[in-house]
Amino acid sequence: MSTFLTILGFNSAIPTVNSAPTAQFLEMDERSFLIDCGEGTQVQLRKAKVRFSKVNHIFISHLHGDHCFGLPGLIASFRLLGRETPLHVYGPLGIKEMLETIFRLSETHRGFEVVYHELQSKESEKIYEDNRLEVFTIPLKHRIYCNGYLFREKPKERHLNMAEVSKYPEIETCDYQNLKNGKDFILSDGYVLKNEILTKEPSKSVSYAFCSDTRYTEQILPLINEVDVLYHESTFLHDLKEMADYTGHTTALEAARIARKANVGRLILGHFSNRYHDLNVFLNEAREVFPNTELPKALQPVQI
Repeated sequence: MSTFLTILGFNSAIPTVNSAPTAQFLEMDERSFLIDCGEGTQVQLRKAKVRFSKVNHIFISHLHGDHCFGLPGLIASFRLLGRETPLHVYGPLGIKEMLETIFRLSETHRGFEVVYHELQSKESEKIYEDNRLEVFTIPLKHRIYCNGYLFREKPKERHLNMAEVSKYPEIETCDYQNLKNGKDFILSDGYVLKNEILTKEPSKSVSYAFCSDTRYTEQILPLINEVDVLYHESTFLHDLKEMADYTGHTTALEAARIARKANVGRLILGHFSNRYHDLNVFLNEAREVFPNTELPKALQPVQI
């Protein structure tokens, strides 16, 4: 099944007429995830024609406003739309206090449960898992506690080689799942049919890594190694490397170095400083190091 990423916003700090702060909508294996929720995210979701009922898991990287100030309004809209199903919110320790204080002072009453998963570990940890995929934190180095997120499909089932399977009447439909799981088949005379004869290689599992905001750090390389698509912040060009370090951010050149060293499939840049009016300067700088670099396209689903 296809995986699609819709970037709802990608600029840093201040919204503009034509761009919004960080927020992404990821659809993977019939699951839907909202990643960060900057100001105006619910408007961007509307523009992207995303049904609010599909948002059941929200992952917040850190508690700077351009990554989470859209969350109270989105949750309030859920209530007005009659939501009843639980909403899971993953984010740094303190996110529950922040939201619940806003709800209490504004007398926002919810008809559904918000389940908080507060994070504080500085090591990568698995924070979500079902039978098809899993999500891990990617510890980042920002001015405050911050995580990126790795979304990864679990290994998929093998495909039946029906041309071979049909040669053996003893193999019944009820045996197919065992074959897909990689098991051999033993005939009634004791002969073992090896699984690689009866099946074909499974489809490739898909992975996506989201990294924003962070200073340049190679500690994330083992976590994002060979992911299909990496979104990495690139707030400044490399001539402002000192400012990037001071503010806890990365340059386009550094993001490209991370992509190259991690051997990722594609790199999408984002979180650009508003001082730059032509975003192609980021693309040009990064492509010198990692040619398969792209600029984000707001509200346009990208297949991973």
